[in-house]
Amino acid sequence: MRRDLGLTAAEARGRIGHESRAAAVAAWLKRSLGGDFAGALVSGDDAALTVATTDATDAARIGKAGARPVVVEHSLAELDTVKAALDRVALGRAPKGIPAWYVDVATNRVVVQAARASAADAFLAAADVPRDMVTVSRSSEKPRTFADLRGGDAHYMNGSGRCSIGFPVKRGSSQSGSVSAGHCGTPGVSASGYNQQAQGSFQGSTFPGRDYSWVATNTNWTPRALVNGYGNGDVTVTGSTEALEGSSVCRSGSTTGWHCGTVQQRNTSVTYQEGTVSGVTRTDVCAEPGDSGGSFISGSQAQGVTSGGSGNCSQGGTTYFQPVNPALQAYGLTLVISGTPTDPSTDPTDPPTDPPGSTWAAGSLYNAGDRVTYGGVMYRCLQAHSAIVGWEPPNVPALWERW
Repeated sequence: MRRDLGLTAAEARGRIGHESRAAAVAAWLKRSLGGDFAGALVSGDDAALTVATTDATDAARIGKAGARPVVVEHSLAELDTVKAALDRVALGRAPKGIPAWYVDVATNRVVVQAARASAADAFLAAADVPRDMVTVSRSSEKPRTFADLRGGDAHYMNGSGRCSIGFPVKRGSSQSGSVSAGHCGTPGVSASGYNQQAQGSFQGSTFPGRDYSWVATNTNWTPRALVNGYGNGDVTVTGSTEALEGSSVCRSGSTTGWHCGTVQQRNTSVTYQEGTVSGVTRTDVCAEPGDSGGSFISGSQAQGVTSGGSGNCSQGGTTYFQPVNPALQAYGLTLVISGTPTDPSTDPTDPPTDPPGSTWAAGSLYNAGDRVTYGGVMYRCLQAHSAIVGWEPPNVPALWERW
C-alpha cells in the first residue's frame, strides 16, 4: 500500500480501520433502508462513506449514521435486475466485443463496456433491458485468465500447470484444503505444493459462469490463516466481510508478488475467451499470467481469488477477483481464520453459541462506548451497529477493542 497507494504504514492502518467501520455502517443501513437502498461506497484515505437511496426521507437516517446521503433514481435491486438479464444472455453465449459489465453505484447505472457500439446495441437488445438504466463505455480491454504459470503460494496441476492457493479452508471438522480459481483445474486433477510435494486433488470446480474451485489436501499440509505478503510479512486472515466500492484491496501472487489498489465495482460480469464469468469484483490492482487463484484481501478480511484481467504490473491494468464467500457456500467450506473458522452457511437468526461468561449477543444493538464480555474478555464498542453472527468482538477490531 506504501508503493501502490502512496501511504505510510500508519496511514495504511488508519485507512483500513476507517474502511472496516464504514462497511459495518453500510451493512446496517442496507438492512434499515430495505428496498430504498441504492448502494454504498467510500472515498479518500479516511474512507468517507456515501450511501445512496431512492427516498429523500431516508437522508436524515443516513446522515445520523455518519454517512453522506445521496438520492438517486434507481435502487440497487433494480440495477441488479438489469445486470441479471444481461448475465442470462451471456450464459447462453458469451457476447463478442463486450469485455465486462457491472453495476456502478457511483453513477447509479449498469455500465456495459464495449469495443464497438454495435456490439453493445446487440447485447442490450438481446437482454431487453431499459436503455435509460445503462451506460455504454468504449473499451479496448481483452481480459484473459491468469492460469498458466503462478499465483499466491504456488501449486501445480498434474505436475505442470501452475496456479495459486487463494485461502486455506476446512470441510467439516477434519478435511483441510484451499480455494482457488475454477479455471485452474477440474475435479480429479492432482495438485502439488510450491515445493513440488504431493498436496491433494481438485474436488470441485466451476468455470465459466463462476470462477472458483477447491482442493482437498493431505495431512502433510497444515492450513494457516495467513496470506503471503511477499516481503511485507504474512497477513493474518480474521474474516471475510466484503469491502465496499472504493476500499483499498491487496493481491498476493507468485508472478508479481504483492500489489494493492482499490475496489472499483462488485457484481461485475467479464467475458474471457472461454466464456462469461459473472459475480466477480473489478479492481485496478495489476496482475499477470500465473497470478490466477491468488488471494485478494482488504485489511484482515479475505475478499476473493484472482480470476483474470487485462494489462500488467509494468503499465497497470484491471484485475477481477471471484468473491470468496460464494465459493465457500458452493462447496460447504469454512474459511480458516485467526481464531474460529467462519461458516458462511450460518443462519444469522440461529441462536449464537457464545463462550461461557459472554454478554455479547447476536441481534443486539450496540452504541459506541458500550461494554460487553466475550470469552471472559471485556470489549468496548467503537461504532454503533446491530450485532450479527460472524461479528463477534474478537473477529471485528473495527467495531470492538479490548478494554
